[in-house]
Amino acid sequence: MTDTAKLRIGTRGSPLALAQAHEVRDKLAKAHPELAEEGAIAITVITTTGDKILDRALSEIGGKGLFTKEIDDALLGGEIDLAVHSMKDVPTVLPDAMILPTILPREDVRDAFISLKYKSFAEMPAGSVIGSASLRRQAMILNKYPDLKVVTFRGNVQTRLRKLGEEQVDATLLAMAGLNRLGQPDIATAPISEDDMLPAVAQGAIGITIRESDTQSKDWLSALHCETSAIRVAAERAALRALDGSCRTPIAALAEFQDDGSMRLRVSIVRPDGSERLDTERMIAKPDMETASAAGTDAGEELKQRGGPDFISA
Repeated sequence: MTDTAKLRIGTRGSPLALAQAHEVRDKLAKAHPELAEEGAIAITVITTTGDKILDRALSEIGGKGLFTKEIDDALLGGEIDLAVHSMKDVPTVLPDAMILPTILPREDVRDAFISLKYKSFAEMPAGSVIGSASLRRQAMILNKYPDLKVVTFRGNVQTRLRKLGEEQVDATLLAMAGLNRLGQPDIATAPISEDDMLPAVAQGAIGITIRESDTQSKDWLSALHCETSAIRVAAERAALRALDGSCRTPIAALAEFQDDGSMRLRVSIVRPDGSERLDTERMIAKPDMETASAAGTDAGEELKQRGGPDFISA
């Protein structure tokens, strides 16, 4: 960071997080000449709890805020001016005095199947091992392919590919959005259709948080905001909030605009062992932030009532 920086961006230090921060920096520099000057934007790498603890499943070490808390603290403490996040990592309730004014245009929402041996789940013989850190992915795989085995599998893209090459597992999954942003879409053996595996809430979306009082950063960021993506994310996050979802919770949701301008919202919850899955959907005729959030809340509350108090923790 330089003393002359007009804007300080905070981010995690993984290759994907840095790629996202650089994307935001480049978009800001393109939109605002004063930010295009050398040294005008500085990027600060912040290590989070989720980055430090790599030997346990996320669900075992706290869930909510694992990849955001330290960055939030730096933002509220004035060490940085904005934070760039994968929206699927952001808790549904933000800290006081913080807002999320900007969602970038959303990337591919699909999961990617990655294997050196097989082209799809259907090709995998009984007992094959799939590595994933996501309870959603684990539960959905077990629901559809109960003869397969899932194990917790953490680390960045490079780490997971190394473990795959060492045959610690037969396959793994990553988000297509992350592979695209890293310029490595060819790593995917095949994208998985949303109909076959509903994505995580807000998968493929980048969000930017700032201090509520920071009108300058808000003005700069307005040029980057995609309202269509924001409406989709709002619907999905409202469902998650109604379900009180965290990293301990196998929840999936996807909102998509239709050709006639309406929006379809699908939400699913799965027992962690894959033994049961509940689905619902909503159609929103004239989607905006308010109607999308209301539909998401309604869908989440329906599933919460249908599943009962023991469903997620079973």
